[in-house]
Amino acid sequence: MLTHRIFIALLITLSSTSAIARLKIPFGEREVLNKVYDLPDTEEFKLKDGTHLDLATFHKEFNIAYILPLYIIEEPKLVGYNKQSDTYYDIPESELDGILASQKVNKADINKLPFYTKYGGKIVAVLIIGLIVWGAVSSKKEEKTVEPTTV
Repeated sequence: MLTHRIFIALLITLSSTSAIARLKIPFGEREVLNKVYDLPDTEEFKLKDGTHLDLATFHKEFNIAYILPLYIIEEPKLVGYNKQSDTYYDIPESELDGILASQKVNKADINKLPFYTKYGGKIVAVLIIGLIVWGAVSSKKEEKTVEPTTV
């Protein structure tokens, strides 16, 4: 019982510091670029600034702390991608199909989301909520099993 009081006092002390008070967990809509195909560094795919174009998927998702994607707002689409400047370029569908045909790449194979982005965030969120509910239910059961003794 004394250890519980020390733990609670320590928790209150640590949670009231200004460093923790300033800590904010970002959540909301986020645009995500994932490089999916490295185009050859030839003149055909060279940009005006001298860097080369690659292909990436671009999608919008709702996530928590940049690591827990909960749902997809906008499905992925293929775009041109410059890694050095971290910018993307919308490419007309006919040009994109020509690029994919010249590289012998199937569009469906590279225009998809990773498993964690699609399902992982939902699984982790359900597990966290389940642990919270299980903790609340199990603590109530412990309270009910305590019976008073008669002298």
